[in-house]
Parts: sequence; C-alpha cells; structure tokens
Amino acid sequence: MGITSATRHKPSGSDKQPTAATAQPHLPQGTGRQRAATQSTDAQRERILQAAAQLFAAQGYANTTMAQIVRALGVTKPFVYYYFRDKQEIFETLSWRPAVDCFTALDFAADDPRRASEKVLEGIERLIRATIAHHPVAFFPYREPQVYRPEYIAAQKKLAHHFYDLLCPLLEEARRDGDLDFGETKITALAACSLPGFLYSWYRPGGRLSPDEVVAELTKLASRVIGLRAKD
Repeated sequence: MGITSATRHKPSGSDKQPTAATAQPHLPQGTGRQRAATQSTDAQRERILQAAAQLFAAQGYANTTMAQIVRALGVTKPFVYYYFRDKQEIFETLSWRPAVDCFTALDFAADDPRRASEKVLEGIERLIRATIAHHPVAFFPYREPQVYRPEYIAAQKKLAHHFYDLLCPLLEEARRDGDLDFGETKITALAACSLPGFLYSWYRPGGRLSPDEVVAELTKLASRVIGLRAKD
C-alpha cells in the first residue's frame, strides 16, 4: 500500500499557509511514551501501522480495537502505547501519508522549464498513482470521515489548499498557452482531481486492469476534463 518510514508524517500546529517548502511537515517523535526515534523504533512503528492498516481496512475503525491490534502483532498493550497514544493516532498517521503524497504531487522545482500543461498532467497522474499506491489506506477518509479530529481535518485542508493553489494558476497558464480549453478554473480543477476519489468505491487490487493501466485510463479521462488540445 505504499507505506514506508520515509513517508512524511502529520503536521505541526502551524497556521502558516503551506508552500512547496512547508507542506511536508513531520510529526514529532514520541507521541506515546517514545521520546527518541531510532532505526529500530521506526521499524517497530511500521510494524504496528501495517497490522492496524489491515484491520482497519477489513472491518472499519469502530470495529477495530487496540486489543485486536495487539493480538495481531503478538505483543502487549504497553508495547503499542509506547509508540502511539491511541487508536485514533494510528488511524490518522496512516491517513496522513497518502494525503501528503497526493497533495504535494505538483511540487515541482521552481526552475522546472516545462510547459504548464505538462506539469498539470504529470501532477494529476502523480495524484492518481499515489492514491492507488496507498490502497487501501488512501480510502480511509472517504469511508470514515467522522473519525478525524478537527486539528487533523484543518491540517489536511491546508495541504489541499497548497495543491490547488499550485494547480489553478498552472491550468490558467496552460490555457493562455493554447494547450487547454476549459471554462471555470476551480470547477475544472476539482472535477479533474475528483476522479481518483471515486476509486474507493470500486478499485480492488488484482482486477482486470493493472495499477499502471488504471492510472493511464484515469489520467486520460482527466486530460479530457481539463480540455487538453490534440497536438498538430
């Protein structure tokens, strides 16, 4: 599902509007009783996250208990509480990772010389690919939006604003370049990027199409939404 210890973690409490440099904050270590991160403790955190992700995906947040996570790991409750404050923090940590990967999909280098339309298409493709790569965790917010704390929701909205603050000007630049043909910018942006959101209702690994083929199909549909003009 694309979860690694290198994936960026939850945000700090800053209210500053994120930019390409600030949209990737890290969760301070030691939210349970842990005080310092090491390679060993990172591996243990990943072990807990992987076990919890499988349970959340199979039976939902409400029906998953810390006791079940403990049993799946074959450890004691103090072991899990050493790394995580509670079940909700585990769920939010899992959910934050795909959120960051999706909403930083347009974080290109400032000196990237490509046309705006190329960046738009690559960013949307990255968004779709990240959603699939993080299956099933990327779909938790669609399935159970009521679980998250207001602080988490606010942080996720900051990330989303960061993404659309990059996408909308790129769309308009590409339209001025004559590469795209669309009407209202924000509606077009939301419509194109809503395509991967529907994956949660039908996507299953091992289906008729491979992940790469699903990415290609959805990217092609998104290109039509944004009015990509055929090259002569």
